[in-house]
Amino acid sequence: MSLPTDFGPDSGGRMKGVCIVKPIVYGNIARYFGKKREEDGHTHQWTVYVKPYNNEDMSAYVKKVHFKLHESYANQNRIVVKPPYEISETGWGEFEIVIKIHFHDPNERPVTMYHILKLFHSGNTQDIGIEQNKGLVSESYDEIVFQDPTQLMHHLLTNTKPLTLGRWEHNTDFENRKDKTLKAIIEAKQKIKSEIAISKTKLKLAKETIQQFKEEIAKVQNGQYTM
Repeated sequence: MSLPTDFGPDSGGRMKGVCIVKPIVYGNIARYFGKKREEDGHTHQWTVYVKPYNNEDMSAYVKKVHFKLHESYANQNRIVVKPPYEISETGWGEFEIVIKIHFHDPNERPVTMYHILKLFHSGNTQDIGIEQNKGLVSESYDEIVFQDPTQLMHHLLTNTKPLTLGRWEHNTDFENRKDKTLKAIIEAKQKIKSEIAISKTKLKLAKETIQQFKEEIAKVQNGQYTM
């Protein structure tokens, strides 16, 4: 990819007050072989990936994506320099994969994410193990925030092209998940608000009761009660 060369060594300087957010999806798909493979004991084929949430070609601003696999793999460090940013392998166990995104602008720090490779269902159907025709899917939504980007980075971020002219879909319905999460947050806030109101009422009643006891005690001490 050819980059603009008129921004200088400082990439044109920082654009104060500018914030650009790039939503992404990262995770893995795993397919069970149906049995353990005799030659190496592997049970699954899997693919780990990073892709844009919106339909855009990330290569406009992403230089490369570094996937760091488990040390048991012969080539532990895998570098992908163009879309699709993904690595396919086979294995039998789950482990943490380090994903580091590097940008064309050398003045922008790489972004690092951590993904636990999932091959088996864990019971949490919201975040892990969405069973579909293409296998088990475990993926997450995240956002890369560019606060005060350089002029060069701003140029790269705002000059992306569609990745495909077709329909852009994800394995996970993140909008539905967002709606459910928002609903759960609202319900939790309402519950907490109600519990706070109940607690305030109880506290007020307790204070009034204490005050009544104090007044009764004061009367006794002042000899206002007769036997």
